Amino acid sequence: MDFFQAVRKRRSIYTLTTKSTLEEKEITDFLELALANSPSAFNSQSARLLAAFGESHKKIWDIARKALKEIIPSEKFPPTEAKIKSFADAFGTVLFFEETKTVAELQSKFPAYKDNFPLWSQQANGMLQYIVWTGFAALGMAANLQHYNPLIDGEIAKTFKIPPSWKLVAQMPFGISPEQAPAKEIIPPAQRLKVYR
Repeated sequence: MDFFQAVRKRRSIYTLTTKSTLEEKEITDFLELALANSPSAFNSQSARLLAAFGESHKKIWDIARKALKEIIPSEKFPPTEAKIKSFADAFGTVLFFEETKTVAELQSKFPAYKDNFPLWSQQANGMLQYIVWTGFAALGMAANLQHYNPLIDGEIAKTFKIPPSWKLVAQMPFGISPEQAPAKEIIPPAQRLKVYR
């Protein structure tokens, strides 16, 4: 699949299975490739990843389920529980983090850009998320992106021995989906793109 086919194929797909087109080692090799080649301001490379498979993957979503159960009234919890179960039913999860120590060091080293480094690090993390998400699409996998942080941060850090300077940014469950990517309503490009000559 070429790059532009993968760009078109990437969608938020929520029906995921425990099956994969790749072995775990192939997935971690792909994640290493994404990390090594994702752009970042000042080549800071502040993004961090955690790849979770098997029981570790299920633990992530059990943490999320328990955290949400504490704040959502019991009569309203079943739809949330079903949604969390759909993520747990995937093959694995990628957790995206930012190394805040790297950002702080850059702020200290380049004070003129101090206010920009947190923003730039989030932008870089977003680009990494897009590379991973689109890469999964190119590799025949489906995924979606979730943001249960900061609700789950403490328990995730404790369970997976995450360094205190790693800030959780997003969670991406992935696996093979039995369904096609949903059609996407697209605003006409003429309303979003200006061209000057």
